[in-house]
Amino acid sequence: MAVSKPGPAHLHLPYQPLRTPSRDCSPDYLTMDSRSSTPDRVSRSSFSSIRENESTLPQTFSSTKISSYLDHEDAIDDCPPPTPSPTDSASSFNRDHKMIQTQTVTAHFKPPVTHPNSKLLGYWTPADSFKGWKEIQVKGKISSRSFGDLQVLHQSFKLTPKPPKRTGPKPGEAPIERLPTEIITSIIELLALDVPPNGVARRNIDLMSLLLTSRTLHIATLTTLYSKITIPHSRIFQKFLAHISDHPTLGTIVRRLDFCHFNPAQLFLTAAERSKARNLTSETLLRCLELTPNLQEFLGQEYIDEDLDANVLQKLFLGLPRLQAVDFCGCTSTSFKESLTSIVSPDWPSELSIRRLSLHKCLTLPSSVFEIILPRLPLLTHLDVAGTRITDAALASIPPTAKLTHLNLAKCTLLSARGVIDFLAHHPAAKGLVYLSLATDARSHQLFDVEGVTELLSVLPKTLKSLSLKGNRMDASHIDLLRPLTKHLEELSIGRSLSLRDVNRLFVPEEDGNDENSIQMQLDWVPHTLKYLDLSDLWGAELDLVYLFSSNCAILRAFSDPLEVVEIAEDVFKRVNKSAAAVERAGWRLSECGIRGWMVRQPPKDLKAAKKDDGRRSWKMGADSWGMRKIPVARSDVGGMYGSYMFGRKL
Repeated sequence: MAVSKPGPAHLHLPYQPLRTPSRDCSPDYLTMDSRSSTPDRVSRSSFSSIRENESTLPQTFSSTKISSYLDHEDAIDDCPPPTPSPTDSASSFNRDHKMIQTQTVTAHFKPPVTHPNSKLLGYWTPADSFKGWKEIQVKGKISSRSFGDLQVLHQSFKLTPKPPKRTGPKPGEAPIERLPTEIITSIIELLALDVPPNGVARRNIDLMSLLLTSRTLHIATLTTLYSKITIPHSRIFQKFLAHISDHPTLGTIVRRLDFCHFNPAQLFLTAAERSKARNLTSETLLRCLELTPNLQEFLGQEYIDEDLDANVLQKLFLGLPRLQAVDFCGCTSTSFKESLTSIVSPDWPSELSIRRLSLHKCLTLPSSVFEIILPRLPLLTHLDVAGTRITDAALASIPPTAKLTHLNLAKCTLLSARGVIDFLAHHPAAKGLVYLSLATDARSHQLFDVEGVTELLSVLPKTLKSLSLKGNRMDASHIDLLRPLTKHLEELSIGRSLSLRDVNRLFVPEEDGNDENSIQMQLDWVPHTLKYLDLSDLWGAELDLVYLFSSNCAILRAFSDPLEVVEIAEDVFKRVNKSAAAVERAGWRLSECGIRGWMVRQPPKDLKAAKKDDGRRSWKMGADSWGMRKIPVARSDVGGMYGSYMFGRKL
């Protein structure tokens, strides 16, 4: 049987240049997927007015809605079509395009075994000298393009070499996949974002890619994606609820529901539009809580207080046995007050699982709510009741088994100085306090007088890292009582009636001539540990700016280190802002957020020689900046409505 020549169609195939992102035109790079790069975490910000900006500068805040996405364009191959080699003659090049040299072979007919004389049921076999179709001599590279199995063109065709055996690890046996699940999850959590880039943009794109890597990483990534759910607007909540409704197993992974970034006006302009959409209602929220039985942290705020009806609150307090943290920051609506009052009852169980409770600025709640809830919290560690109607009896009813580390009693007008001092001096739960705020607004209320502050300072525990006496009446005699505290405090807010010269004595020993006490003080002097000093109770001329920037004042001098942030009153900040050059010459800069303003020490020029302190502390629960006025109940990045209450609002 002879092999005939292919027709003209095989000889004149047009050359089509290939699109490829590779510069060397290699066929190994004919396709390359490209996608938008992951948004820069630094440039992202919450919808709200306040968010900590992740930079090397302390006390820096951002309120923009920036989300950065970089686009990459696909490259186009510019490789020219093939040309004849300079060493080939024109005649040989044309001949290769017009003909294919062939070999003639003779086939043999084999009759069937059962019918030897039949000419129909037999079969043909190639000649004995036939070496296979791959050994046929073919010349002419253009004509060879019609064959799909040609790989290497030489004097004869060669078989495609077999791919080398895989020497790497088998699926599921990569080094990272052999790590314990807890370690893999901790690594993947570093890619997760607590703060959404903005209200509607995609986030956690890197985690979505990890879902397609392997089974091991898929499971660990699912845990990270669903353990902490942040809801910036109602459409996200609707999608989340629909997903866990279709896949109830995913609901069991959820440990946190975070509404602190929630903005009801993000997608809908009017309340009627939001009501019509019915994405987030008391019914859907209750359904969500039923599908997340292992929930441990619920972070709410004033924008969802209308949806916190009696059934939702009953489920939170009594229907979730693993719930440890609840935050109702700023919930003041009438419906929230009536719903919580209606379910609170003396018939409640004697112990609740809640460890961290925040009712920050829940101004409308009656005192009876605190007197029933607080005695049922034997494991309480964080309590924020700033601006509420908590009473001395409710405060004293906290179980002795509680281990309070964070206590915020700012602007609690129904508390008495005697009740607070007795609680701090004698209650077992107050022996390990780290954060304590007894601040008040001196224009409307005063909790402690001079004698009360004197007694208070003598009973404070040595474990304190943050103390606020803002708004309380003080005098120069309190400096001697504050000095021992400054050896372990990192934040200090002083009260009224002190002068700047009195405050300066916290940073330098006494210099009264040859007085033996002052000499001994200088010999025994221990440097302070203060990072933040609040002078916002020195209004107007009470803060002597001339003395502050003079060489006699140690507050802004280099040897006052590690002092990093000094907060000043709003009217004083406006005065200082007019002479910002003097602040810079002193090695400081100005920073503001909302109505609050600070002077912040500039970092040293030689950053390599300086020990970098990013401001994070375990007791700050994820916050970087100093001087927070709201206690966080979950460890996460600060942003949204919580950032506003912590750093941007009045006391």
